[in-house]
Amino acid sequence: MNIRLMAAALLASVAISAVSANATDLEVTHWWTSGGEAAAVKVLADQYNALGNNKWVDGAIAGAGSTATPLIVTRILGGNPMGATQLNTGRDAEELVKAGLMTDLTELAEKEHWKDIIRPAKLLDACTYEGHIYCVPLNIHSWQWMWVNRHVFEDNGMKVPTNWDEFAAEAPKLKDKGIVPLATGAPWQVDGIRSVMQVGIGGKDLYLAINQKKSEEAVRSADNRKVWTAFAQARDMVDESYSGRDWNMATNMVIEGKAAGQIMGDWAQGEFGVAKKVAGKDYDCLPGLGFHGLLDTGGDSFYFPKNTNPDITKAQLELASMLLSKETQVKFNLAKGSLPVRGDVDLTAANACMKKGLEILATPENVLPGTTQMLTPDTIGQLTDLSLQFFSSKMSVDDAVNKQADIIKQAQ
Repeated sequence: MNIRLMAAALLASVAISAVSANATDLEVTHWWTSGGEAAAVKVLADQYNALGNNKWVDGAIAGAGSTATPLIVTRILGGNPMGATQLNTGRDAEELVKAGLMTDLTELAEKEHWKDIIRPAKLLDACTYEGHIYCVPLNIHSWQWMWVNRHVFEDNGMKVPTNWDEFAAEAPKLKDKGIVPLATGAPWQVDGIRSVMQVGIGGKDLYLAINQKKSEEAVRSADNRKVWTAFAQARDMVDESYSGRDWNMATNMVIEGKAAGQIMGDWAQGEFGVAKKVAGKDYDCLPGLGFHGLLDTGGDSFYFPKNTNPDITKAQLELASMLLSKETQVKFNLAKGSLPVRGDVDLTAANACMKKGLEILATPENVLPGTTQMLTPDTIGQLTDLSLQFFSSKMSVDDAVNKQADIIKQAQ
């Protein structure tokens, strides 16, 4: 698909559909449909509606981002754009921006001094193309977390693990007691485990060498073999029904004590919050698998597809501004389990795990770019396929390393 060649013709149909819309209604698409996510998105809708000028029209899309993103892009290309849409912070909308299909937010960003309030700066950089800003970073989500149910270990006379090695050592005992050691689902969750291990087991230098520098030598290193060896341990810890399971269902297995732990991004906190579970009492969080206190700076951003109706544009800019207000940043991120992109907000109400994340991010050397900021969707898709093949078979570590090296060698 050549997006730029299609852009001019498609913009004409965009203009027609936009003019016919009710200027006070702004359809917002997103994939926040779990219990914790729904509570968080309600915060945004309530905040926007309370402004009294326009109305949030919810356009939730069932499934994860890997399912929703192609649908969102297809709608925009097909001349039937939404007023605003969630996308991952990174390269998901890169071609749409280059094609001129997204609203330029630069004037608003300069007026409200986004460069001074958004941290880390890489988040706004990911929204910038040729000096112009096209999206609003909403939060900081990081993948590098493991969640464990304290009661599962305590009630069975086991020590609550503080890192992956301790967790892996207890896995056989958990199995003997009929408890699933590691809850997960497929497909993207499985690759998430591998990616977290890239940091937690391999460390910062390896993570950047492979994903940012595209180093084939780093892929073939002894440190990366350790990553795949740990990933092989993980595939022996899951239950037979993991394939196709939604991530929040896997989180609920941990919450209910059916599983001992889950490797999942910090959005899992929203589910623990809805279940009224307390960090440090009912569950623990292990950033970097308990080894490396490092977090990536992925997250969610909002884009605003271009249209020719000034009323819709005004409604878009009002939402863009509201998303970065102090009040919205605090309320939304407390509900979502993510961290705010503003460094000047009061988060005294943050739980123990959020405070761990804030402490890590306070040191710039601990902050990593997310994989969506370094790798194209095509490369990410190839790595996800490899992870699935490895996880669902007896593929050797050697074969996995060779296949990963081939993917990284061709990555852009």
